[in-house]
Amino acid sequence: MKTLHYALISLIFLVASCVNSEKQSESQVATESGYFDYSNSDDQFTGGIKMIPIETSKGTFNVWTKRVGNNPKMKVLLLHGGPGGTHEFFECFDGYFPNEEIEYVYYDQLDSYYSDQPNDSTLWTTEHFVEEVEQVRKALNMDETNFYLYGQSWGGILAMEYALKYQKNLKGLVISNMMASIPEYEKYAAKVLGPQLPPEIYKEIKAFEESEDYGNPRYTELVTQHYYPEHVLRIPLEDWPESIHRAFKHLNPNIYIFMQGYSEFGVTGSASLKGWDVSDRLKEINVPTLVIGATYDTMDPKYMEWMSGEVQNGRFLLCPKGSHLSQYDDQKNFFNGLIKFIKDVDSGDFDK
Repeated sequence: MKTLHYALISLIFLVASCVNSEKQSESQVATESGYFDYSNSDDQFTGGIKMIPIETSKGTFNVWTKRVGNNPKMKVLLLHGGPGGTHEFFECFDGYFPNEEIEYVYYDQLDSYYSDQPNDSTLWTTEHFVEEVEQVRKALNMDETNFYLYGQSWGGILAMEYALKYQKNLKGLVISNMMASIPEYEKYAAKVLGPQLPPEIYKEIKAFEESEDYGNPRYTELVTQHYYPEHVLRIPLEDWPESIHRAFKHLNPNIYIFMQGYSEFGVTGSASLKGWDVSDRLKEINVPTLVIGATYDTMDPKYMEWMSGEVQNGRFLLCPKGSHLSQYDDQKNFFNGLIKFIKDVDSGDFDK
């Protein structure tokens, strides 16, 4: 019996030793990869944060960026929505990209919460923001060997505009939750999304819009309670992530209204994005491109699938459970598809 007893004890110690050895090996590999090693970086002191000076026609201003991880082959610059939103819409990326050792950079565009806010509407143009992205790219040493540009919503407009001018600098492009035509987006909102609301609710919303009474608390209540949980983030409002509440709290209404307008069903009045349309130029984009759409999005997923066929090297990712913020309400499909795209392009295995 003693012999059996000692044999069992020896077996237990052997198994435990193997498990510990495996864990130490995994830990050693993670450490040796250098992904989280900032010791040779000029932004170690700030934890990856850099205020990057941007030259404009109205002077030089600083924009806020924060790098997460190190990977010389895969660097993703995140363009937030709005206009006037913040990087906070992307904070859930922390739960996925580090495990894949994908370097990514949070970035607040000029006049967004963490960056300088000159509040000069002459700078609120797609042309300005394209040049701003280009200056950020240079400051972060991103180039055609490693630079992936991800744009969501308004950030998707910006990503498309950047690619149409500077695609020689890109390794990959991601257009997420944004159509290439504002007029087509408005048609989809009017013909499909609006009528999906309860008739009495939609009628009341349209009445406020026709009278341009956008500041009415009742209008805000109707849109927030009935439209947002269906098409912006398909989670009960009381369960929305803290980062999303923070992002909406920090959104700059001045630039948002100037470029987008007041309505959630299109671009209103003389807002500067009115009529924006690059659908006939998508065929000029030849870098590997991922277009992300979602079944319940504010953007037409069928149109976005069409976009993926218009660019020369496109792939479409549908988030079947997702809405406009599908990085939250359909995370499994969203991140699996996004990570696969980045790694396929990196390895040279990208196909449509």
